Amino acid sequence: MNKLIILSLSLMVLFSCKKEDEAYSDTPEIEFVSLTPTSTSEFSQDIKLVISYKDGDGDIGTDDPDEYTLLIHDARLPAADEYHIQPLTPPNQSIQIEGDLKINLAGLFVLGNDSTESTRFTIKLRDRAGNWSNSVTSTSITVNK
Repeated sequence: MNKLIILSLSLMVLFSCKKEDEAYSDTPEIEFVSLTPTSTSEFSQDIKLVISYKDGDGDIGTDDPDEYTLLIHDARLPAADEYHIQPLTPPNQSIQIEGDLKINLAGLFVLGNDSTESTRFTIKLRDRAGNWSNSVTSTSITVNK
C-alpha cells in the first residue's frame, strides 16, 4: 500500500510540473520566413518579404515616423533602405513578444544592362533601446526586363 501511495505521489509531482516559458533576450532576434514572388518583371508587382521576430521586452517600433528601425539591403546596391515600424506593443509596457513582420517592397527593376538580374535582401531590426538584431538574408529573387 505504501508503494502505491509513493508511486501515486511521484506521478502527481511529475505531471504537475509545468515547464517555464522560454525567456527571450531583450535584443531582438529575427529569422527569414519568405520572399514572394521568386521571379518578377520590372515594376510589375510589389515584393512580399516576411520575417519572424522575438523580443524579450517588446520595444520594437517607434511612434516617430521619421525614425527608421528596419534596414533592408538589396545586394545590388551600396547602401540599405531604411523603413519605419510602428510600435508592436502598447506604450510603456515591457512584455515578451513574437510574431511575423510582413513588409511590402515596391516593384524591383533591372539596374544594369542585362535583361535579367538576381538579388537577395539582408535585413536587420533595431529596437527602441538601440539594440540591433541579428542579420538575416532572404532567398534569391530574379528580376526580368
